[in-house]
Order: sequence, then structure tokens, then C-alpha cells
Amino acid sequence: MTTSPFIAILAAGRASRFGKPKLDAPLAGRPVGHWVLEAVSSAGLPPGVVVVGPTPPDFLQAWPDWERLENPDPGRGLGSSLAIAAQEAATQEADAMLVLLADMPLLDPVFLNELASAETPAATIQDDGRPGAPALLPRSSYEALQALDGDRGAGKLLAQAPGLTLLRPPTGMLIDIDRPEDLARAEAELASRAKR
Repeated sequence: MTTSPFIAILAAGRASRFGKPKLDAPLAGRPVGHWVLEAVSSAGLPPGVVVVGPTPPDFLQAWPDWERLENPDPGRGLGSSLAIAAQEAATQEADAMLVLLADMPLLDPVFLNELASAETPAATIQDDGRPGAPALLPRSSYEALQALDGDRGAGKLLAQAPGLTLLRPPTGMLIDIDRPEDLARAEAELASRAKR
């Protein structure tokens, strides 16, 4: 691909397992959600959209170039946020959409560049071997994505996609913040990266 994909960050989760809004929780001196946008910026990719719930996280105030799309009912699950992002990507006639999750603070800018320039569809190999986010989805998938609902994302669509490109992520990159104890895991990985 010669042009940057449409970038969508999903940030509307209810954080029920965390017990409070997690994207503003401090991680190594910065809010959890800040790290994902910082990775996109460090990768030299353009700002895109952040799908948020009715009460957006505070960390977004520091990123005015990112458009906010509201998911009025985040309780419907991740699929509903992905559907909103796909609708916007279709409206903008983007050739591809790069989907990121706001609670994955250890995204690697070099990996993001590799994924953003891959042939679509492309996805990240998860710890269980399945394809998942971050993922690069083609324009031909937008219609199916707009029909998503519930807690399922694009995993099933990716698994069935012909010609799927799978990329192996760097160690520790897929740590996501679901529970308070995950912050300690992420901080340890960040400290380990700083020593490399």
C-alpha cells in the first residue's frame, strides 16, 4: 500500500473487570490510553478516529487531532464499536482500516508500520495462534464489519479471509489492560524494553 490506512482505535469498553475507567489509569507516568496514540504517532502514521463511549476518557484531551466517534451503547460489546469504525471508514472511502485497541499500551511502532503497509487482510498472531488485533482490514470487509455486534470483533472474519497475512508481534506487545494487576505486567515490560 502506498497510502496510510484509516486508523481506528476502539476505546469504548466498560472496563468492568478493571473496576473503574482504565484508559486514564497511570502507567509509567502516562495514562494507559496515551500509549497507543503515542505508538501511532511514533510510527509516523496519521491521526484517525477513536471510538468512545458517552463519557470519553480524559487522556484524549491531549490529542485534539484525533476525531471521536461515539458508541452510544458500549454495553453491546466490542463488535458494536468496530461496526461504527467500519461505517466511518466506508464513508471516507478508505482502502483499508487499521484497527487498534486502546487498552494495549505496548504497541510497537515498527510493527505498526509493517502491519500498515502489509497486503490486506492482515492480522497479528495472538498468543493462542489465532489472528486478531491489531489488524488491517480491506474495504471489501466494511459491509460485514458494520453488521457486527456483541463482544466478538473481526476474529472470525479474519480466520475465514482468503490470503490472510499473519504477522508475529514482538515479545510482550499484546499485553492488554483488563485488570489492575495487568498494569504491573505492562510496567515490567516497559522497564525491560528500556534496558534493551
